[in-house]
Amino acid sequence: LMRFCSVEMGSFYLDIIKDRQYTAKADSVARRSCQTALYHIAEALVRWMAPILSFTADEVWGYLPGEREKYVFTGEWYEGLFGLADSEAMNDAFWDELLKVRGEVNKVIEQARADKKVGGSLEAAVTLYAEPELSAKLTALGDELRFVLLTSGATVADYNDAPADAQQSEVLKGLKVALSKAEGEKCPRCWHYTQDVGKVAEHAEICGRCVSNVAGDGEKRKFA
Repeated sequence: LMRFCSVEMGSFYLDIIKDRQYTAKADSVARRSCQTALYHIAEALVRWMAPILSFTADEVWGYLPGEREKYVFTGEWYEGLFGLADSEAMNDAFWDELLKVRGEVNKVIEQARADKKVGGSLEAAVTLYAEPELSAKLTALGDELRFVLLTSGATVADYNDAPADAQQSEVLKGLKVALSKAEGEKCPRCWHYTQDVGKVAEHAEICGRCVSNVAGDGEKRKFA
């Protein structure tokens, strides 16, 4: 429970979905899908914690929507969650490796912050120089890789093309990370740095993605 709440949820999933929750259209699939996931997680988590965090679980139980037993302790085990099949391309092993990649990127960002090159992760654009197997996993996320890494830009390139100043990962031997300051201006709505801020006259202060989410059909998200 401690690892799930602090690592998988606290420092990974919840960090990633903030962008969708705060910037996507209110009724969009991108936003509603992670709210649905959070509902199922809450239903399961409250039952997992009940034997050891009894008072907390009982309080949470009272706030969950829908008809249910009066007490969490008399409720049935929740079956609404499901695992990822090993046969799927984006299975548990895939996301475990992405967690490692994100950890390595965070190290480079923290060093850049210490060196006063960037103030936060969204001021950064990273290039991941990866060997073929890892490269295929990273490119499968397309433009959404930057949302997983919490950077304004993320590019995947051949491992052998890495410049001398790229940081070699100590965890993933087939990965080097290079960081640069993200180009463009900061969008005051989503905080990402892009080169299309103010390109739409009717919404002169925000980026093209936010214009779509505010006045258009909304962006499409599949992974993050």
